[in-house]
Amino acid sequence: MTPNLAIGFADVAAAAGRLRGVVHRTPARTSRTVDERTGAQVYFKCENFQRMGAFKFRGAYNALARFSPPQREAGVIAFSSGNHAQAIALSARLLGMPAVIVMPQDAPPSKLAATRGYLQGRSGSEIVLYDRYTQDREAIGRRIAAERGMTLIPPFDHADVMAGQGTAALELIEDVGPLDALLVCVGGGGLISGSAVAAHGRSPGVRVWGVEPEAGNDVQQSLARGEIVHIDTPRTIADGAQTQACGALTFAVMQALVSGVLTVSDAQLIETMRFFGERMKMVVEPTGCLAAAALLEGAIDLRGQRVGVLLSGGNVDLAQYARWLQG
Repeated sequence: MTPNLAIGFADVAAAAGRLRGVVHRTPARTSRTVDERTGAQVYFKCENFQRMGAFKFRGAYNALARFSPPQREAGVIAFSSGNHAQAIALSARLLGMPAVIVMPQDAPPSKLAATRGYLQGRSGSEIVLYDRYTQDREAIGRRIAAERGMTLIPPFDHADVMAGQGTAALELIEDVGPLDALLVCVGGGGLISGSAVAAHGRSPGVRVWGVEPEAGNDVQQSLARGEIVHIDTPRTIADGAQTQACGALTFAVMQALVSGVLTVSDAQLIETMRFFGERMKMVVEPTGCLAAAALLEGAIDLRGQRVGVLLSGGNVDLAQYARWLQG
């Protein structure tokens, strides 16, 4: 393992122990159609079946479980477009602490409703809405944290969050064996950084590839330039990947352990959602389809290889989902 990174394999293994019996060990599904179409042996890690519907629960619970008693009493604050919001809210509920969640006012209604449900009845807990195109969610989070003495847990640039997210890839390799390639969606880099550490620790020689929406390829640009690139908020249906920049901690891991970043279009995400719905009988949200779309739509040729694909979540407004598929 490359030294001086925020996390190592031991951190992911420790997170797995912390999460045992709390997270769902989600299935690794296969499809003969996919294997024939790609010429590869493909394993989908289905985090759309995780608690609260996405991998984010892993990192959130791992981070909150390490709080000191005073931190638990004061509570947690987080900012998120939806999945990290739900993950923090549910984790705080399970661990008995208050939570304040900063969410964009145009977040998917289903994600807002689910987050409200997890916070309901918890003293000191609430949702604070903001405009993602004109306001700074990080500044809002820091202000509230300072005012209330809460601990801010960002959605990706945090060692405990990264280590928790990496347990998804760890489970996949434990369940299906060594991989030649692993495809992972990229927003801020928490999932891919943790997954890369886990994959290289358990499957030497694996190549890890990230996948972003075409409209928001900041990580692809960052790796090409060797420095973090900031972009305007991407306009894409992959709301979980509408980040303006990756984190400093996640970027260092990606530089060291990720082979490259691919991009796919919104139209390709819709085709991939349709494939999962029609052929594999699964609802996968647009962000959750990023990695699969790169493989299914031919952005990368992995013929003859054992390939892991992380489906990051399934939290999508069903009315909007139906409109996309009717397209």
